[in-house]
Amino acid sequence: MNLNDKQIQILIIAEQLFAEHGFGATSVRQIAKKADINIAMISYYFGSKEKLLETLLEYRTLDFRNEITNIIKNDTLTYIEKLDTMVMLLIKRIHKNRRIHKILHFEHSNGLRNITIEKYIEHKLKNYTLIESFIKDGQKNGVFVSNIEIPLIFPTILGSYFSFYYNKKLFKIIYKLEDKDIDDFVFHTLTKHIQKTIKAILTYEN
Repeated sequence: MNLNDKQIQILIIAEQLFAEHGFGATSVRQIAKKADINIAMISYYFGSKEKLLETLLEYRTLDFRNEITNIIKNDTLTYIEKLDTMVMLLIKRIHKNRRIHKILHFEHSNGLRNITIEKYIEHKLKNYTLIESFIKDGQKNGVFVSNIEIPLIFPTILGSYFSFYYNKKLFKIIYKLEDKDIDDFVFHTLTKHIQKTIKAILTYEN
């Protein structure tokens, strides 16, 4: 995927507006106004609002597979070290790109069908297959146990993150956090907790 700086700027602004107002309630005119461009430029680059969202979803997921591949191919790391690195990478990406998840959750929870996410699902499946292969390889080598539900590893990570994020006010009180402390908490305390959870799932023999 080759995008120029202007296209990336439009995608980021559209992502912000979609997350704030919903895909259906955000007009191309609003995106163009905030990006300080004319509507014709959006049509030229993306064709339609739906295609713009498809491009945004692809933009946010495409390079993840390359990063995971590099981790798996790193022969200097053990299986457990690779697993920790993957979880850390995933949490960083979720935290950075959480607007995408908000957009998709909003559209699905409202029963809307005006977005096409086939390509997004296709990329997610490829990412899943890559990690599934890594875990199965670890099982063959006796590092990971066999009695686990591999498809539920991702939901476990996502659920832990969003349970924290959507209850920030509560956790700020419990951990005595300020707004400025959230990123550090996510990248250290929360990430370490999720790493321990995933390692326990993959290595505990029931």
